Amino acid sequence: MFNNSSKIMFFGILMMGTLISISANSWLGTWMGLEINLLSFIPLMKDNKLMSTEASLKYFLTQALASSMFLFAVILFLLNSSKSNSNYFMEMIIFSSLLLKSGSAPFHFWFPNVMEGLSWLNALILMTWQKIAPLMLMSYVIFKPLIITSIILSGLIGALGGLNQTSLRKLMAYSSINHLSWMLTTMYNSNILWMIYFTFYTFLTFSMIFMFNMFKISHINQLFSMFLYSKIMKFFLFFNLLSLGGLPPFLGFFPKWIVIQSLTMNNQLLLLTFMVLMALITLYFYMRLCYSAFMLNYYESNWLTFSYYKSNYMSIFMICSFFSSFGLFLVSSLYFML
Repeated sequence: MFNNSSKIMFFGILMMGTLISISANSWLGTWMGLEINLLSFIPLMKDNKLMSTEASLKYFLTQALASSMFLFAVILFLLNSSKSNSNYFMEMIIFSSLLLKSGSAPFHFWFPNVMEGLSWLNALILMTWQKIAPLMLMSYVIFKPLIITSIILSGLIGALGGLNQTSLRKLMAYSSINHLSWMLTTMYNSNILWMIYFTFYTFLTFSMIFMFNMFKISHINQLFSMFLYSKIMKFFLFFNLLSLGGLPPFLGFFPKWIVIQSLTMNNQLLLLTFMVLMALITLYFYMRLCYSAFMLNYYESNWLTFSYYKSNYMSIFMICSFFSSFGLFLVSSLYFML
């Protein structure tokens, strides 16, 4: 991707569009930033594959619908800024359009299908950077009935949708929808907490997708055949998976720990119970992968060369995996020291 000068340019415009959205002082300015972001991501998605063309078309149509809803609500607000009923209606439309842009349930229908047609690097951008502007704008206009509905549905669909998937891209998409429910929960209580959660989520997602891209893995059955090379890689990969699922000894549990503490302090115990149950289901389909790889005894060759693993990319992955696996101990130690 970054060997192509035009794609580097579009990536720069993509980042600029997001920054315009989150720093604009008017709704029209945010809409303009979202449009710049959308129109610069479409060329990045384009690849010499039929699936990528289909994915870019689906993404464009969905985002164009969300942008038109957003612009409609902004114009309504400018025309009827004095009427409280129209403000309520405007907030609902703006929040719905932002949920559609971020891929949150019940507007998630496009997200797994678009993910399936993307390369891993584009999937990483879609799951992380493309969520920054919608989430930041949602934190400005929190529409309580809709955000609670989205939290419940995103948790439920993200957990149940990933149970029967064999494609790793769709698995990561449903995992992302589940993580969105946790981010919306933190946003409902505190603006700072969702940013902390998003930072950890981005790091863990990067660790996973970096490895999937490096070894060109797209389906679950490839995970098992890949381990003909090294047992160490097997452990690091599945430690990352469990960390992304939020298993307690790993770094991925830390942001969930913060959310659980926040919900407990606000006496939102019913929502907390639901969120933890959905997280357990998400963790189940990660554990199902790990259990098969750890417990089943299959042939692993010892005579294959390990030169591929001595590259610079490998050292980046090992550092990310180390922090993903043992970061919770480091963070806890720093906390107690301070």
